[in-house]
Amino acid sequence: MQGKAPGKQASSISTGAELPSLWRYANRLPCPEDHAVSLGEGLTPLIRAPGIGNRLGLAYLYVKDEGRNPTWSHKDRFSTVAVSVAKGQGARIMATASSGNAGASLAAYAARAGLTCLVATFAGATGPMLAQIRKAGGIIVPFTNKADRWAFIAEGVDEQGWFATSPFRAPVVGSHPAGVEGYKTLAYEIVEQLGDEVPDWCVLPVCYGDALAGLWWGFQDLYAEGKISHLPRLVAAEVHGSLSKALAGGDDLVSDMRANGETLAVSIGATRSTFQALQALRQSEGRAVTIGNANLIAWQEELASREGIFTELTSVAPLAAIEVLRNENIIKHDDRVVVIATASGLKDVERSSPEETPHGSFASVAKAWEYLSGSGWQERRFAGPVNPACNQLSGV
Repeated sequence: MQGKAPGKQASSISTGAELPSLWRYANRLPCPEDHAVSLGEGLTPLIRAPGIGNRLGLAYLYVKDEGRNPTWSHKDRFSTVAVSVAKGQGARIMATASSGNAGASLAAYAARAGLTCLVATFAGATGPMLAQIRKAGGIIVPFTNKADRWAFIAEGVDEQGWFATSPFRAPVVGSHPAGVEGYKTLAYEIVEQLGDEVPDWCVLPVCYGDALAGLWWGFQDLYAEGKISHLPRLVAAEVHGSLSKALAGGDDLVSDMRANGETLAVSIGATRSTFQALQALRQSEGRAVTIGNANLIAWQEELASREGIFTELTSVAPLAAIEVLRNENIIKHDDRVVVIATASGLKDVERSSPEETPHGSFASVAKAWEYLSGSGWQERRFAGPVNPACNQLSGV
């Protein structure tokens, strides 16, 4: 079954809100629909992925493609609610510490609301995301020391009354709770797209666990209301292993880990996650899987070439995590698994695309065929049956 985008009509979960966005669930969010700052976020497709599913030994694998959001990432679910609440409270300046996605999203929604946006970032943030921030009028404040971003934002909050959406003090609790509420809509959409069914597993890339926690709260809401019969198990794909360590040791304290070197999955590069993420994993009887750089680019290319879904490197960390859990037979062949692909591959194309030697343009058709003949190119085999109805052109 292919998951469909929820329609505009009311369902047992939505309110039938007029806006064609996640604000159809306005009765479940901390801001009324008529005060929403929206760019048409949410209602992203849930795509059946049989090719990657076969590769992983899964009969029912789906990808929730959050790269279809207005600024190409799931952060728009957070920003639309956070900025709506901030504007309603009379805020004038939005601020965040961001490696890119959150900053690009917040800048766009602040622009939509007529507010100023400051983004404290660090050397090494990718060009496309910085360009998004600048084009939306965001003010970029880069720091050599990542920790200085928090001190900078804390002073802005304390002395200038900024509305900060990101964490800015340690230990991290999570991002602004109003924004985290926006991630509940992921659960609402997934259930609607699966025909009021619930996946067995939801697998996400996790940093501070805002999306993980919000997703879990959404499923809990539906379960408490009797709209779903059971709850899914959650999986956090992480880089440095703080959640894995806490789960293994039965600890409530999430440790600050030593960095395992520079990661390609920059969006989840923090060395310490949060209790909100740990709690969601424990309550869902979930798992955390530590992922390195190995095969991230290969997974990204395989997802794009097999399914046509081009995501950032962070977004394929869940595929690497599923592979680990399939090998351990924790995730079963017939389990229904949903991957939350958090952002578009255009976000970090500088990291994911190795330099290629350009061959220039071809001076003739013959030269193009000569190139193809020596490149190892082969036509793909058509996987499905021919449908005669597709040969009937209407009006001809």
